[in-house]
Amino acid sequence: MTRRTVAAAIRAALLTAEPRAKLMAARAVARDWRLGRLDFVFDAEMPDRPARPALPELLPPNCMPKRRRGGSERGRIALWHALAHIEFSAIDLALDAAGRFGAELGETFTGDFLSVAADEALHFALLDRRLRALGSFYGALPAHDGLWDAAHETRHDAAARLAVVPMVLEARALDVSPATIERLQAMGDVTGARILERILDDEIRHVAFGTKHFIASCRRSGESPENHWKTLVQRHFRGALKPPFNDSARLAAGLSRSFYAGIALVT
Repeated sequence: MTRRTVAAAIRAALLTAEPRAKLMAARAVARDWRLGRLDFVFDAEMPDRPARPALPELLPPNCMPKRRRGGSERGRIALWHALAHIEFSAIDLALDAAGRFGAELGETFTGDFLSVAADEALHFALLDRRLRALGSFYGALPAHDGLWDAAHETRHDAAARLAVVPMVLEARALDVSPATIERLQAMGDVTGARILERILDDEIRHVAFGTKHFIASCRRSGESPENHWKTLVQRHFRGALKPPFNDSARLAAGLSRSFYAGIALVT
């Protein structure tokens, strides 16, 4: 029986559109890699875009309806839907990183990012279940594809991908999650707060993977990690680095203030 290659397995997962099927595919790839069932061979190209379900409707970021704050039912559904879409997109981002840059960055990198994909799949399942408990579902509201746009922008440069996706976009989740958890606790949503606490713990590890492999890449090329990160972020990230920063969580992930000092906005 011919063994599957890791690249072929990742590509198949990326080209799976239906949400539950994609999360199961992502978890299966990570499990098969961990159990030694996939050959470390990159014989399949990653798609320019992953397959996506018919819903949610994807709008340009500047056309997204503003999410209402507060404890209304519509506001809660909009919050959980936005979080579910982030985690669904993150499955594809982690798979693409492993499949696109694994040959260059090695087996440890590949395994790290396949484990991230499995985590993101679990996160999506938890958030989708929360949406359904509120009488809604993933796809009920529009979403945007800004996360994949960032991945596409950095598709030709592994260091740029690490600098922008785990070290900026995922690190931002470390900053905003504590306030959201506190808000849920204040509203009496103990279950929701626990879900986000679980996700926050995992995201610290994800940022740590990105930081670890970025620093290793810089050392191989003789670059200063802090200076090279700032150069790549200014070149490839279209937004601004805005405080407040969760410095303790960032430091736990290896992302010290020396990285973002000097280019972050000051309030």
